[in-house]
Amino acid sequence: MKLADFKTMPRDGFPTTNQWMLDFGKYHLSVITGGYGNAEAPYEIAVFAADDGVSQGFVQLPGITGPGDDVRGYTTADEVDAVITKLYTITGQKPVQIHT
Repeated sequence: MKLADFKTMPRDGFPTTNQWMLDFGKYHLSVITGGYGNAEAPYEIAVFAADDGVSQGFVQLPGITGPGDDVRGYTTADEVDAVITKLYTITGQKPVQIHT
């Protein structure tokens, strides 16, 4: 399970930004480009609590986002892949891509 396994989607309202939204059941992982990042680490991630497939609000999870941080920027593809693996381990659910 890697980010490259999922389709790049344009982010609504942000024509130069791409987004991937992955559903892990009780969590959603948002990954974007065009946010806090650079050429070497272009991804920005955020985790949301989810209920019945609907994102509810930011969640801070140890090892994914830092204390007091809802968003983690300057993330590499390998780091995003590691977060996908962590969320799969936490939830036991393979991610399903959803549209925003």
